[in-house]
Order: sequence, then structure tokens, then C-alpha cells
Amino acid sequence: MNEPVHLQGGTSQILVMGLSHRTAPVAVRERVAFAEARIPAALQTLREAHIAEEAVILSTCNRVEIYVATRLPADLAFQDLEEFLGRCHDYRDPLTDHLYRFTEPRSVEHLFRVACGLDSMVLGETEILGQLKDAYELARRRGFTGPRLNKAFQKAFHVAKQVRTETLIQRGSTSVANVAVELAERLFSSLRPCTVLVIGAGDTSEKVARALVSRGAGRLWVTNRTHERAEALAASLGGQAIRFEEWPTAFAQIDIVISSTASPTPLLDRARLERWMRHRSRRPLLLIDIAVPRDIDTSVNELDDVYLYNVDDLQAIADDYVRQRQAEVARCESLIREKVRAFLQPPQRPAPPGDPAPSHA
Repeated sequence: MNEPVHLQGGTSQILVMGLSHRTAPVAVRERVAFAEARIPAALQTLREAHIAEEAVILSTCNRVEIYVATRLPADLAFQDLEEFLGRCHDYRDPLTDHLYRFTEPRSVEHLFRVACGLDSMVLGETEILGQLKDAYELARRRGFTGPRLNKAFQKAFHVAKQVRTETLIQRGSTSVANVAVELAERLFSSLRPCTVLVIGAGDTSEKVARALVSRGAGRLWVTNRTHERAEALAASLGGQAIRFEEWPTAFAQIDIVISSTASPTPLLDRARLERWMRHRSRRPLLLIDIAVPRDIDTSVNELDDVYLYNVDDLQAIADDYVRQRQAEVARCESLIREKVRAFLQPPQRPAPPGDPAPSHA
């Protein structure tokens, strides 16, 4: 790292240096990630080395970013920040090609875009906003922020709220698991009374089941040809394992089925399901077939009160939501540019008092 340089006079500018899923593979990101416990000391180093007057470090699985307010020339500040990042993590390979460096106004625009989920792997997701708030609060509580970053981050949070309420950027779910949950919540007024049956203990069926449980599904049963796998999955989800040969006898109590086995032939056909539906008193049945080849014959969808979705259906719904979100990006970008201009515009000074303008009457 360069020898400490005294900050120059004038107003400090906001700079951003970082890397993300867009610029660096996970092998690089994990090497330069900051554990939360190490961040206060890292911020202190930035201040003691006179690189920044104010600083916030954001470190997630998808990005590592350093936001600073500094009076150093930008090129010198970025050089110091890159050396600081390498020294913090004993990372000796070149980082230059992975890093992005933004000065005003782009630095502020980037902060606003991150807060709004526009720079995320899943467009419009909200998790990053919480992570950004946590990173800012950690720095603020320890005294590492000041007038410039406080105002910038608080404005970013306000803009993110405005984007959520005035655009459709967060409309709909963009994962198969969350689409399945959304369909279940449309069909049932509440998931709390619902019983979920998971047939097969595959990765995708586990994600769907976990999403349903997280949204309040009342009871979960898991069955698998290998009973030990059913027991392991049921235990991890707080559910109950039932033996594979016994699940048809419990069908009258089931509201949602998630099926993902390696069966070469369908487990459920129309004739079998039609018999079972007679004992359900017109209760709706949601079938989520994630298996390839499919576990459930498509003709069951013709039965009253039966709603069948396969993995292609779920992916098509998720893709449609992605397209809708992408169509909203231009609106979000325009709003952000407007807010950045307002944020960086110097305050207007009132005109000095003078003689009143002459009357032309």
C-alpha cells in the first residue's frame, strides 16, 4: 500500500471499488470476502491510512464493494483501495481485471442500482437491500460514516422503496420453488391447514418443500423408495417420513404433492387418482411434478379440483416474470438517474437582497 497521504482540501467525493458475480468467478469472490467480524478493523485501516474519511464495506456471496468518501484524487484512491484489498486477504494475484471503479456520478448511481436489486443475479430481488442496510449500519455505529455517505445511503434506501412501490421490478417469483409456493398460495387461502407430501428426496423437491414449510405449510410427509433418505429429508424439514408403499393410503389427507422420482412410468394416472378424489369432499389438490420423465400422467389435469404443474410449466411462469421484470428496468433506471442528479446537485443559494425591480406600469 502507498505511504499514507494527507487528504487534500475541497469537498470529498464518493467512490466505489468492487467486484461481483458479473466480473469475478466465485473462486475469486470467496478469497476477498470479508467476515463481518473483520470489517470494523478493515474500516479503521482505511481511515488510518488516510485513504478515506468515510467508508462502508459490503461483502456478500455475490459481491465485495468498498464505498468511500475521500478527498484523494480518484486514481490514487483506487490504487490504494486495490492494494488494501489484496493486503487484507493476502491475495497476491492481480485483481485489476475483476474490479470496477466508479467516480461520481456513476458511483452514486451504482449504489442506488444495488439497493434496488438492478445489479443482482436475480433481477429485483430484495435480499441485497437488507445486506446493504446491515453493512451501512455496521459502519455508521462504529463512526466510519459521515455527512456524505450517510446522505447517500439513506437516499439509496428511499429510492429502493420508491422503485418497489412504483414499478413492477419485483413482480412474481423467478425460481421454480418459489413459483410452486405462489401457486399453492393462490389455490389455498392459507397454507397452515395444508398437508404436503414429498415423493422422492431429490434436490429440487427439497427446495420446493422447504419453501412451502417456510411459508407456513402445516404438515409435511416425505416418502422415498429408500426409507433412510426419506427420514433424513423429513428430519431436516421438521416433517415425518412414511414408507413408500403406504403413501397411497394417506392420499385423502393430502393437499399438495411434490413428486420427483426416477420412476420410468407414471406413479399417478387418471384412473387411480379419480378413485381417490371421491374421498376428498371436493377439496382441491395441487400436484407439482418435477420428475423427468414425469411421475404424473397429464390427463389427471382434466379431473375436477385437480391442478397439475410440471417443471416446464413452473419454469415458463418464472421466465415470464423475468421478462416482466426486465421490461421495467428502463423505468427504474430513469427514476434512479433523476434521483442521482437531484442528490448531486449543489443546493441553490438565495439571491442577495437588492433594490426592487423597477415598475413598468
